[in-house]
Amino acid sequence: MDYQWLIDRVDGIIVNRSKTVILAFLLLTVVFIGGLGSISTESGQQQFIEDLPSFQAIEDINEDFGSSFSQETTSTTLIQESTNVLSKGALIDMLETRQRIADSGALRVTGTSTVAETVATTLDPDASTPEAQLRAVQRASPTQIDKAVRTAAERNPGFSSQLSEDFNRQSASASSTRASVTHRAGPGEGSSAGPGGASEYPPNKEERIERLVADDSSTIWVQGTPPDTTGITTSVVLPSALVLIMLFLAVAYRDLVDVLIGLLAIVMTLLWTFGFIGLVGIPFAVLLIAVPPILIAIGIDFGIHSINRYREERVTGKGISESMMLTTDQVSVAFFIVVGTSAIGFLSNVVSAFPPTRDFGIVAAAGIVFTFLIFGIFVPALKVTVDRAREKYPIPTISQTPFGSDASALGRGLAAGIGVAKRAPVAFLLVALVLTAGGAVYATGVGTGFSPDDFNPDAETPEYLQYLPESIRPPEEFEYVRLNDYLDENFQQDGQVLMYVETPMERGSALESIHRAGEDPPSTFRSTGRQADTQSIITLIESRAEADPEFRRLVERNDRNNNGIPDRNLELIYDELESADGIDTSRFLDESRRSTQVIYTVDGDAGDEEVTDDAYAVAGDLRGEAQPTGSGVIFDEAISLVFESVIQSLVLTLVGAALFLIVAYWIIEGAPSLGVVNIVPIGVTVVALVASMRALDISFNAINGTILAIAVGIGIDYSVHIVHRFADEYAERDLYSALQRTVIGTGGALTGSMLTTVFGIGVLVLALNPALGAFGALISLSVLYAYLASLFVLPSVLVVWARLAGDDDATLPVVGALGGTDGDASGDSTTTPRRED
Repeated sequence: MDYQWLIDRVDGIIVNRSKTVILAFLLLTVVFIGGLGSISTESGQQQFIEDLPSFQAIEDINEDFGSSFSQETTSTTLIQESTNVLSKGALIDMLETRQRIADSGALRVTGTSTVAETVATTLDPDASTPEAQLRAVQRASPTQIDKAVRTAAERNPGFSSQLSEDFNRQSASASSTRASVTHRAGPGEGSSAGPGGASEYPPNKEERIERLVADDSSTIWVQGTPPDTTGITTSVVLPSALVLIMLFLAVAYRDLVDVLIGLLAIVMTLLWTFGFIGLVGIPFAVLLIAVPPILIAIGIDFGIHSINRYREERVTGKGISESMMLTTDQVSVAFFIVVGTSAIGFLSNVVSAFPPTRDFGIVAAAGIVFTFLIFGIFVPALKVTVDRAREKYPIPTISQTPFGSDASALGRGLAAGIGVAKRAPVAFLLVALVLTAGGAVYATGVGTGFSPDDFNPDAETPEYLQYLPESIRPPEEFEYVRLNDYLDENFQQDGQVLMYVETPMERGSALESIHRAGEDPPSTFRSTGRQADTQSIITLIESRAEADPEFRRLVERNDRNNNGIPDRNLELIYDELESADGIDTSRFLDESRRSTQVIYTVDGDAGDEEVTDDAYAVAGDLRGEAQPTGSGVIFDEAISLVFESVIQSLVLTLVGAALFLIVAYWIIEGAPSLGVVNIVPIGVTVVALVASMRALDISFNAINGTILAIAVGIGIDYSVHIVHRFADEYAERDLYSALQRTVIGTGGALTGSMLTTVFGIGVLVLALNPALGAFGALISLSVLYAYLASLFVLPSVLVVWARLAGDDDATLPVVGALGGTDGDASGDSTTTPRRED
């Protein structure tokens, strides 16, 4: 296929109409700036799990069993610490705090749950108001309080769960307790269920409660919602990346004007990408924080290659137009191949089960196209315009020599791969193959994970971040995270499995089915005797029957097997239950009576996978369609999808990139096998990266699950530049001369690109989100491995490829020795080979 006419046309526009090109790109920038005001943000883990069946069950539960007026609720956790939180003084502190909170209309309190209330009502069963409960404790003696604590612990199984694990029933003592306050939010103002669903409403509720705390005999902390670190992380990462990139640009370009050209192109790339996000309505989520550093790094790579190649021609005495025509004629093809393979790598993420990962793939793919256009067309046009102006005006020029030469220390270091390729390419590749195979076996032990901890920062922020300007400085400590760690360390962790059951609930066997499913529950389910600890419509019936003799007789008349569970006339049972004051069946029974919710208490320390397996086992014992849900079930489902997404995106990326490269080199060079050669360093890179993940104890999660596709998308950049430059040089020179010119010339640009990428993206380790920090480190490692594989493995692969393609000057000493032929590796031939594929 003849494509040269198109490249010549673009070259001509860049060189001959450079000012028009510059104006057109600036106008497009204005268009994209218009989209910046439409950017919305998302945070938390809910965005990753909202499409999962178990999360949809949470949504169905909220819809079927929520408030009839769609009023959402939010909650605040209070943590009390003292030498004994069950002492009289500490109980009074909590009751006074609770009363002040309840009396504050701005906090819209709908309910509270504290051990102090339980102790008070145990002391005085008639104490139904906050004031009466406070009086009951104030009038009681320490001995009476201790007795009430022991009685409450005996009667109420949930009492001890609100106390720290050091609770001693005999001495009626514990070092801490947790309480909860429920707030009413207006319609649509908050979210009351599901991981990541907490809402900051009423506004500033933590600060308001802290002002109401009574702490005469104890300390009470207020825990609100998880911190949103997206804004802080962005404001820290991007400036840091720009500072480092400017440093390496200065080293690579060694010319102020060229540095400014590169910076302008970076800014335009970011404006186009962020404007695209706003124009198409993609929310800016935590994973998208990685997109700007990636695009900056690839853009800098393109810029360095373009300007470095241009300088290589200029130092030979060629003019501005001729040098740029030769440069764009070569690098534009390489850029196109890089963009194609990178876009395939990024777009492979659209198969992910997680919406933010799909958005990441789309935005990154669009961004790489923008990067190609800006650095492949705009930057050369601007460079031509500036250099022409330099001939007319006294614009300072510091250096216009290319980065890397044969005589430089860098050039000698880069030539190491050529030396190996001359002397022992096959032996070297065999060693590389054995090491890669061993790394692949080791890499199979890498884990997967999905946890709220992936989205929360450490409790204490690094000290160096405190030197940032106040407007972007994070707090010294995230109180939410500190208190969350405190709860994990000091309290027994009970979890919940919510079972959403769709079945005709007026059918005689409906309640019996729920009761039987809870018999002899799995080991992860909390139980009393042989029956699982549950909350359901059955517990409401049992509670009403215990308090109301007439209702109890109604239940007994409709209980054919005398096990306390009615199994006929359920419509009448429900009607009588709903007519009682103070009983709300809507939490467990929907209006149509065709679905119900059953809440099981489970061991909070048990693994999510074990809990999920047990939950589905219980669901199988229920009649009708039963879908278990809850945090543990959702996260376990997410974990399985993380690995599935990783494998799918990697396979799509490798297959798609390989096919693209084979077709591209077939069209461009008439040598499709060069596409296969191009993939070899990427295979080494992917294996080394996953093995490093295991060595560093980094698991695949919802954030870094894209890393392998990104490693291919970015890493292939390095091998493409080497292979494409080699193909051009090999058409005019002998094998080893072509390799020498390729590795020294392109290798210098690759070194500058690698340094800017590794350190530019590496600044993500400064992210307050730990998963994002690990993500940045992994991208930097993938780039480093791709660079090393391209410069030190690829030359030997190219020598073997040349021999297989029929070049007799490509000497393979090991093969020659085994075959009894001359193994001379001098490689001094000046013959220009004819390549056949």
